[in-house]
Amino acid sequence: MNSLRHLPRTLLRHTRVVALATPLLSACIAPAVWAQDRPAVLDTLAKKGVTVVGPLPSASGLPAWAAHVGQRPVALYAAPDGKHLIVGTLLDAKGDDADGAALDHAVGGAMGASAWSRLQQSHWIADGTPKAPRTVYVFTDPNCPYCNRFWADARPWVDAGKVQLRHVMVGILTPTSAGKAAALLKSSDPAAALATYERNQVGPTAKAMEAGRPRPLDDAGLKPLAAIPPTTQAQLDANAALMANLGLQATPAMAWRDAAGALKTRTGAPSSALSEVLGPR
Repeated sequence: MNSLRHLPRTLLRHTRVVALATPLLSACIAPAVWAQDRPAVLDTLAKKGVTVVGPLPSASGLPAWAAHVGQRPVALYAAPDGKHLIVGTLLDAKGDDADGAALDHAVGGAMGASAWSRLQQSHWIADGTPKAPRTVYVFTDPNCPYCNRFWADARPWVDAGKVQLRHVMVGILTPTSAGKAAALLKSSDPAAALATYERNQVGPTAKAMEAGRPRPLDDAGLKPLAAIPPTTQAQLDANAALMANLGLQATPAMAWRDAAGALKTRTGAPSSALSEVLGPR
């Protein structure tokens, strides 16, 4: 997986280059002879982790391409010499984003498909039947009390065969998180080990939350590995990188497809959000 730090700085800045779509600009660009239909720099960007989806129908008439970096849409506009690209937002005479809707439409499906594929290939532990009509990926830290509460809250959907949770294990909360996540992944039966651990933690976690003192889970039933094998550490690192790439910063974080097949994500799952994530009960 390409890390964002290896991408061109222009694509990572929070302040974006702005091109103004005005009659004067259009008049200046119209007679230009474009050196080529597809600048070679697009291929260079693709090698650096930028996904170029295809041509972008720009309101200005500028040759443009829709792309995304992780889950962030990016508009690329060709310079008249055919060798350079402008990365940014095209503004109309009112100061509004002229191509924003077209960009979202162009990359939305591609971003969702790419993210779903990477989720499928991540290192997860199954919870529930694979025949369930809905699959929800859950970034889970074994020391996270809110992950444990979500595990408990999801039981009616999982036990009824309506949802399969796929726990994408990460170790980011406490010093023992990685060792415990590794112990689960290395278990001879990861699904059974996770279920036993989470079930044993439900009572203490609920009491701590009711008292207003949520705390990391203890080690009852799951001892962290003192030395994590390099292969397992690489799996945990890849899971954490995927979580960051999806713009998710805390656990539990969920990713699923809605009834229309669109990718949805959220962090945290209070009772009011359960039906959104898990579907009808």
